[in-house]
Amino acid sequence: MDNKFKPALIGGVVTGILSVIPFVSAANLCCCLWAIVGGMIATYLYVKNSPTPANAGDGAVLGAIAGLVGAVISVVVGVPIALVMGPTMRNLFLSLMENVDPQQADLMRRQFEASGDAIAPLIIQSLIGAVLLFVFAILGGLIGVAIFEKRKGGAPPPPPINIS
Repeated sequence: MDNKFKPALIGGVVTGILSVIPFVSAANLCCCLWAIVGGMIATYLYVKNSPTPANAGDGAVLGAIAGLVGAVISVVVGVPIALVMGPTMRNLFLSLMENVDPQQADLMRRQFEASGDAIAPLIIQSLIGAVLLFVFAILGGLIGVAIFEKRKGGAPPPPPINIS
């Protein structure tokens, strides 16, 4: 387990950090891209340094640990960042929306004003995102084994039998 923790920790930190950076985190809208990347990084680092071939179980464990680390970072760091950057992101989104459809932008502006800056929905959204990061990091670990593990698994073939 020790040889899995370091690669998984690195993959999890990548997942967590990229998932909380404003604008960069938008890539998570595409099937939790950073979670998959983090799971794949964990698997890549493990396969590179492992003396034995990795299997799907190893990829799932690596992805789970990376996903857990990424989820914790996403909640602990992401909520304060969202509180600070929320109004800025909303205003940017509304200004972009005004260029596309001014009526829709006005409707959204009224919805944002009605919802206010409540923290409870932000925490719930963050926890749901953390679960998704966890699940998709496991998927990334499984994909990583399929891509990066080129060695044949299983026990070595038995030695030839001498009949002398």
